[in-house]
Amino acid sequence: MLALLAASVALAVAAGAQDSPAPGSRFVCTALPPEAVHAGCPLPAMPMQGGAQSPEEELRAAVLQLRETVVQQKETLGAQREAIRELTGKLARCEGLAGGKARGAGATGKDTMGDLPRDPGHVVEQLSRSLQTLKDRLESLEHQLRANVSNAGLPGDFREVLQQRLGELERQLLRKVAELEDEKSLLHNETSAHRQKTESTLNALLQRVTELERGNSAFKSPDAFKVSLPLRTNYLYGKIKKTLPELYAFTICLWLRSSASPGIGTPFSYAVPGQANEIVLIEWGNNPIELLINDKVAQLPLFVSDGKWHHICVTWTTRDGMWEAFQDGEKLGTGENLAPWHPIKPGGVLILGQEQDTVGGRFDATQAFVGELSQFNIWDRVLRAQEIVNIANCSTNMPGNIIPWVDNNVDVFGGASKWPVETCEERLLDL
Repeated sequence: MLALLAASVALAVAAGAQDSPAPGSRFVCTALPPEAVHAGCPLPAMPMQGGAQSPEEELRAAVLQLRETVVQQKETLGAQREAIRELTGKLARCEGLAGGKARGAGATGKDTMGDLPRDPGHVVEQLSRSLQTLKDRLESLEHQLRANVSNAGLPGDFREVLQQRLGELERQLLRKVAELEDEKSLLHNETSAHRQKTESTLNALLQRVTELERGNSAFKSPDAFKVSLPLRTNYLYGKIKKTLPELYAFTICLWLRSSASPGIGTPFSYAVPGQANEIVLIEWGNNPIELLINDKVAQLPLFVSDGKWHHICVTWTTRDGMWEAFQDGEKLGTGENLAPWHPIKPGGVLILGQEQDTVGGRFDATQAFVGELSQFNIWDRVLRAQEIVNIANCSTNMPGNIIPWVDNNVDVFGGASKWPVETCEERLLDL
């Protein structure tokens, strides 16, 4: 019986091998009707219940069972093919979404879309491998999708961190710019102050240089200087910048030192348009010192040609033409009728060291003063005798209220010069 069953299986397998399609082709299984079984392929008789079966019936039952098993396997394979197709479609869509990156991973798997071998054990093993491959591909896709999602999220995080960093850098930059602006403002203020200070210093230096150029370098005070006229010429002289107003009285005081002979010349002269001898003090030739007012003359009892410092003062008033003469604080002479009721005309020119024949000019060398002059002051009143004494003995410093002796009011020309001097100290040396 077993031998007959084995022979039947061998016949069935041989018949299947003759009818099997070429590799790579497909086959279709269809159910056979009962009449076809009797006609071309006799079926074994179904076993009878309760009775023994003949060998033919057992063989036929075994063949039918094998055929049913094959049909069931084919149905299972069809269902599995559908599942595989569905998974493959999903896989293709996933691979498309993943940018084709999964194709390389899936290429290593074996193609399971064709016909499967008909050996059930081999089919199950191959299906397991296919399902494992699909699972691996799905896991790979999920991993890549997670990686893509993670990579897609990284730029956002990086952008946020970068924005925070840029914001911090921007705040630092703004703080630095503000600090630089403050430093710039402070520097500008310091520069402006420094520039003003520098300009002030330069102006002071320029003024000092001007004073040095004018021979004013050692003056302790604006009035501590003298005018030196060393030669008898018609071009050495000093000039008072200020002019006189109209005067009805005056006092003129000065320090002088001269050893010229004969006569000391003209210590000062005041000329106005139309009258060159409006006020003149002169010692010319062998004549005594004379005071001229409006070309009227009064001889003064003064003697100053000994080469020593002397303090000279003359006063005058238009009332009765009264005059006085002081030397070294002592009144040596007085008189009247010197141009009485004549007011001194304003707007003239005061010259030191020369007698004017015209306003400001036409000097005569024989009438020039030779020596040194200092502290030339003019008041618009007659000073009291005690005031003159105090000035002469250097107990009072009283500059003239009309013409004061200050450096910036005296110019020198023709080789005349200004030098520092303390007349009272030098007078003590002369005694």
